[in-house]
Amino acid sequence: MRCPCTSGDTFDSCCGPVLSGAIAAPTAVRLMRSRFTAFATGDAAYLLRSWHPTTRPAELDLDAGTRWTRLDILDTVSGGPFDTDGVVEFEAFFRDSGTPGSMRERSRFLRENRIWTYLDGKLDV
Repeated sequence: MRCPCTSGDTFDSCCGPVLSGAIAAPTAVRLMRSRFTAFATGDAAYLLRSWHPTTRPAELDLDAGTRWTRLDILDTVSGGPFDTDGVVEFEAFFRDSGTPGSMRERSRFLRENRIWTYLDGKLDV
């Protein structure tokens, strides 16, 4: 099965090991891809685990009517395996009750104790 993050890799060699906790995302982009996959597969627990504790919501209710279909990475700033912060700009495509749409966000990530977490994002509307 191809990975929902549209990397072209299989789920088991791409986001699967990150979502399961077998490996940590080595870069901010890889964390972004795994978070998109978590949205696509309805894995709210992973989304909360990968969210920085200072900005993490108490709970997360995913909309079952939204189907995430494609992720395009548009820009990155830092976010490598030896950086402490990074920015990933992306556009995520979806179908909401059959109607197509997309959202664009510039997300900030932090790396602490060798673990990347999502800090926050600014939507481009």
